[in-house]
Amino acid sequence: MTTETEPVAETLPFQAEVAQLLHLMVHAVYSDTEVFLRELISNASDACDKLRYEAIARPELLASGGAPAIRIKPDAAAGSLTVADTGIGMDRQELIDDLGTVARSGTRAFMERLKEAKDGAGLIGQFGVGFYSAFMVADRIEVVSRRAGSAEAWAWRSAGGAGFEIAPASAAQAERVPRGTEIVLHLKDEAKRYLEGYEIERIVRNYSDHIQFPIELIGGEGEPRQINSASALWQRPKSELTAEDYKQAYRSVGGVLDEPALTLHYKAEGRQSYAVLLFAPSTEPFDLYDPARKGHVKLYVRRVYITDDAALLPSYLRFMRGVVDSEDMPLNISREMLQNNPQVAQIRKALTNRVVSELESVAAKDADTYAKLWAAFGKVLKEGLYEDRDSAERLKSNPVIEAARARGIEVLLLTDPIDALWTSMTLDFEGKPFKSLSQGEIDFSLIPLVEPAKADAQAESDVADEAAVIAAVKDALGDRVEDVRASRRLTDSPVCLIAAGRGPDRELERLLARHKQGASAKPILELNMGHALVKAISRAKAAAQDAEVAELAELLFDEAKILDGEAPDDPSAFATRLNRLVGRGLPTST
Repeated sequence: MTTETEPVAETLPFQAEVAQLLHLMVHAVYSDTEVFLRELISNASDACDKLRYEAIARPELLASGGAPAIRIKPDAAAGSLTVADTGIGMDRQELIDDLGTVARSGTRAFMERLKEAKDGAGLIGQFGVGFYSAFMVADRIEVVSRRAGSAEAWAWRSAGGAGFEIAPASAAQAERVPRGTEIVLHLKDEAKRYLEGYEIERIVRNYSDHIQFPIELIGGEGEPRQINSASALWQRPKSELTAEDYKQAYRSVGGVLDEPALTLHYKAEGRQSYAVLLFAPSTEPFDLYDPARKGHVKLYVRRVYITDDAALLPSYLRFMRGVVDSEDMPLNISREMLQNNPQVAQIRKALTNRVVSELESVAAKDADTYAKLWAAFGKVLKEGLYEDRDSAERLKSNPVIEAARARGIEVLLLTDPIDALWTSMTLDFEGKPFKSLSQGEIDFSLIPLVEPAKADAQAESDVADEAAVIAAVKDALGDRVEDVRASRRLTDSPVCLIAAGRGPDRELERLLARHKQGASAKPILELNMGHALVKAISRAKAAAQDAEVAELAELLFDEAKILDGEAPDDPSAFATRLNRLVGRGLPTST
């Protein structure tokens, strides 16, 4: 007879903050510790989500281990509770990284607040410390995990002290875990109530009923019994749901314990079909001011989790939690593809408008609720004043439309990236062709100005020496521009950039460049010969001040790029030139 040799374990230390965190959890007393089970189930659900996503490209990952599921097994005789999943699993390094360190910001703040709190359960939900909450009820934890598709299984164990052990799984452990993760909690005496089946079912119903994967309870007879509804709540009609359903869905999806201050549930139909379930928290999340400023809206495609990093809302709405489930996107969409996917861009725009509209509605109808939202998230919402200026307002300030505005001509402001594509086609409206104001020659001389007095003043004012200025600016800028010419579209601004009459316009060039479909063509620089800065170039040229001419030409070119939505080639040099120009106009001290 042979006996199995115990694998040699390696002992490693916890990250310093983890050790402190565990010390607090092990030695503090909490009035409500049941949150640990919700956290472990949420982690298991995430692992199953990741498996389904990776299996799209690698179906062989599902070959062993069965369908993604979560199983809970109490063992009264051993005093242990097992939470297992058949998800993606972890390899050795992932066990060390995920269970031995905390990379999330806010851990230090969490510990400080945990020390002060009488009841830490709510804080655990806010800070999402997940796996570590199990040490509230267990004095020893063993984890066995096998990465999907791997022949190796690994065992991790810790008693919540300064470190943990990791070793290859024994043959028996490896046989139990063909794929996924098994967590065995050796419960403290005061936590033995969590071995009761009715207690486990109550917690699952309260916190995890809407997890999409079956949660099975294995009773004394050994037969698994599903104890959650496992339905995608966001796909169900609103008429079937109660306020309690939404509250528990919020806690499950958002990983929090407070109640939602705002719930947004709807289905979008039309060019795109997708379901939306979003919540605004009633309290400020711990990571609201995290430098990464990441959102918390998960993207699903036909109920398959894709990512929680699709930036479906702008950063100033990052406090929103929830799910968007698309029916139209391809299941194999990657994070890289998401960044430039037009469907995602359209969903993002529609979702942002809907959330802002809902906040406006709350402000008008329920001042008390909005006051609480503003107290928690007002500082973040203000970021949108800078970061999310309306695209149409930006276009209204573009100098290329000045001549049309001065003559009362209507202009279509096209703000979506796709507009740059369809407007490049030969199109007309009732026999009248479309004309891009950012491309080719424009001549509105036959249309009178709205203010005739201004037209007379402009006609009487002196203008720069056109030929001399154009030659001087061309010489200064060299091959950075395709051409320099006098503008017929500028009335107030000194300069603008346009595209040539043939080929793509400026916006289409930028769109193609972002998708690496060719280098951008050189722009044409147009000058307003009646503007003071352009006339200054004329005077400097006449006085043979070549350095002055070059500096003004560079300054105007950088200004044109800024007005066109681009950054100067050298921001520092631009600032230096601007400072010198302003400095020369300041009065000298006496």
